[in-house]
Amino acid sequence: MSDQVHEETSAGEALARCAILDQYSARTSGLERVHLSAEHALANRTATRWMQRAGLDTWQDAAGNVCGRREGHEPGLPALLLGSHLDTVPDAGSFDGMLGVVMAIAVAERLVRRVDRGEIAPLPFALEVVGFSDEEGTRFGTALLGSSAVAGVWDDDWWDLRDRDGISLYDAFTAFGLDPREVGAAARGPEDLVGYLEAHIEQGPFLEAADRSLGFVTTIAGARRFRLSVIGEARHAGGTPYPRRKDALVGASLAIAEIERIALESQGSSDAIATVGRIEVAPGAVNVIAGRADFSLDLRAPHDADRDAVWEEIAGAIETICASRGLRFEVLETHRAPAAPCAPWLQDAVVAGVRATGDETPMGLWSRAGHDAMAIAAVTDIGMLFVRCFDGISHHPGEDVREIDVARGIDAFETAVLAVAETYAARRPAR
Repeated sequence: MSDQVHEETSAGEALARCAILDQYSARTSGLERVHLSAEHALANRTATRWMQRAGLDTWQDAAGNVCGRREGHEPGLPALLLGSHLDTVPDAGSFDGMLGVVMAIAVAERLVRRVDRGEIAPLPFALEVVGFSDEEGTRFGTALLGSSAVAGVWDDDWWDLRDRDGISLYDAFTAFGLDPREVGAAARGPEDLVGYLEAHIEQGPFLEAADRSLGFVTTIAGARRFRLSVIGEARHAGGTPYPRRKDALVGASLAIAEIERIALESQGSSDAIATVGRIEVAPGAVNVIAGRADFSLDLRAPHDADRDAVWEEIAGAIETICASRGLRFEVLETHRAPAAPCAPWLQDAVVAGVRATGDETPMGLWSRAGHDAMAIAAVTDIGMLFVRCFDGISHHPGEDVREIDVARGIDAFETAVLAVAETYAARRPAR
């Protein structure tokens, strides 16, 4: 892509920018860009250049997020924040997170140019763009590090987290040129922000099934994650008759089938999603009855109360299975994140944006995946725009989007920002 300044960044140019970011990968055979890596630094520098060409003042904050700002009709106003993340999962696709960053830069560029040409009045707030440093949690196992710092909910226990090479988060900060003692400087208060808007690929098949380019998000799923253990007795496979067996793997298998049954039966009511993605068996010998089976559970739902009710049903069902087979059941909760509803006034702005592209009945979706908006919801109102993705696939090299959908997304996002400006100006007394 040319380095020249464009009056308006097109959808094709936005996609070309995603391709440029693909080059910053720790793998030669696939895309992987993790927090505080050399590839992260390259992505930040490149995004900084794009922000500067868009007319934004730029900086890297104390948590490694790359930021740009354009003042509103006077300096020092609260900011409407646009953004997404620049990090990836291993063997990633090109658009999860990155498309949202380049779309935000494109929208900022359009609005800056329009203000400078006198086509629209200066905005009643500052406009900021952020490329978050860590949403996926790939390197240190805890997600949303960048946006959590901005939201002011940093946990000092995270400094002891270590990556697969034994490097602590604290040492990685230092090696990246950041001062761990200053991470609090990244935090923004409610008085600093008007709200947060994020564009993101849907990571699901519903827009494609409805033949829609865009949708608006109603809420982001509340999630809980568990390490579940079924404990029995390891004994000789041939010498132990069935009435004497306490087979942990069979108990875990029955439990996993119950988890799926309960989640399927919740569709249309709580709409819970329950996934077992990992199982480990001990001792793991071909001729030994399993004495222990540990497995993961990822549980999500649009509303926390519904999610928690489904968990109670799952836990009760597994307890019953274990009791009937002489097994013991243990639970360790490893993660909990509340659902993050999108603010109605920001939903309305996103809906107005989608309608401006010709879709008179915008499709509302709850986000089954987590996003940086979940962390930012702790400090300000949030809204999200979804862009259709091929086959609903994500976290996979097969991620793909259509240029026409990205074009409509940029148009919709720009209109959404202007709708926010109109609503915000009407709410605020003149200064």
